[in-house]
Amino acid sequence: MSRTTSGPVTHRRHKKVLDAAKGHYDRRHRTFKVAKQSVDKANQYATRDRHVKKRNFRALWIQRINAAVRVFDPALTYSRFINGLALAGIEVDRKVLADLAVHQPETFNVIADKARAALPQG
Repeated sequence: MSRTTSGPVTHRRHKKVLDAAKGHYDRRHRTFKVAKQSVDKANQYATRDRHVKKRNFRALWIQRINAAVRVFDPALTYSRFINGLALAGIEVDRKVLADLAVHQPETFNVIADKARAALPQG
């Protein structure tokens, strides 16, 4: 029986890692050992930053809503606005609210007016 080698399998594995390391500097895209470390770390960053992106967008939406609420009524804060929405029974997520605040301010003002009316006076 003839002897088999792992050459083709190893070559494919190395090629896959080196292809993923395209654009990395120095030995990181040329040498398998260093490229493998670089690709592994890049994948860790990619996984982490998918979650960070969601966090950053939520913070941006909150800032946009707060700014729009302050323009509508300087005495109304973001937290009181969100509380007013809950009391009024309006279920709109922050992404949509921020989009309304930027692109359709008159619609946002109608929602803000309903939220302010639902708040207890005092």
